[in-house]
Amino acid sequence: MQPKKGAPQRSDAQRNRERILEVALVELTNSADTPLSVIAKKAGVGQGTFYRNFPNRETLVLEIYRHEMQQVADSAAQLLETREPEQALREWMDRLAQFGMAKAGLANAIQQATSGPGNLAKPGHAPVSEAAELLLRANDEAGTIRPGVTADDFILAIGGLWLIDPAGDWRPRATRLLDLVMDGLRVGAPGPGTPGPAGPGR
Repeated sequence: MQPKKGAPQRSDAQRNRERILEVALVELTNSADTPLSVIAKKAGVGQGTFYRNFPNRETLVLEIYRHEMQQVADSAAQLLETREPEQALREWMDRLAQFGMAKAGLANAIQQATSGPGNLAKPGHAPVSEAAELLLRANDEAGTIRPGVTADDFILAIGGLWLIDPAGDWRPRATRLLDLVMDGLRVGAPGPGTPGPAGPGR
């Protein structure tokens, strides 16, 4: 199929949208009340372009949240293409921690967006759960984690991430926590070449 003449414009529009999200993540993490005009200016787009993409603050905030979560989720399959399952899982956990800190930094903006007159709903966590399941299944099949661990088990195990203060020196604490979780996942692993039985829902 030949690309339509409008394809370059769509590419430009996509870049504008991603640039707005990138700038807005930083600005709204610093202050939930950052004027949208400031975000548009720093993103290098006009007011018309900005509001065509995000008609109001609530739409922008929730799209940042959804976009960042989807980026983390999509990275699971990408890591599995270039890493051994065990390494892919551990690296993905670091990316999830970064998302968690960004989410915490956006907490005030998200609260405003979901409690306003429009009462918009916060996106669900299905993409992250599905990504975790993909990585866990790959490790289960490789025999590098204990058999039968589910995405729900994993999400509960890393729950301490959401208690870390994103304003502090969070990286060492997150690394230590995730190393402990990874060590726990390895306990009882049958080893490469001897994968355990599939867990519930596998």
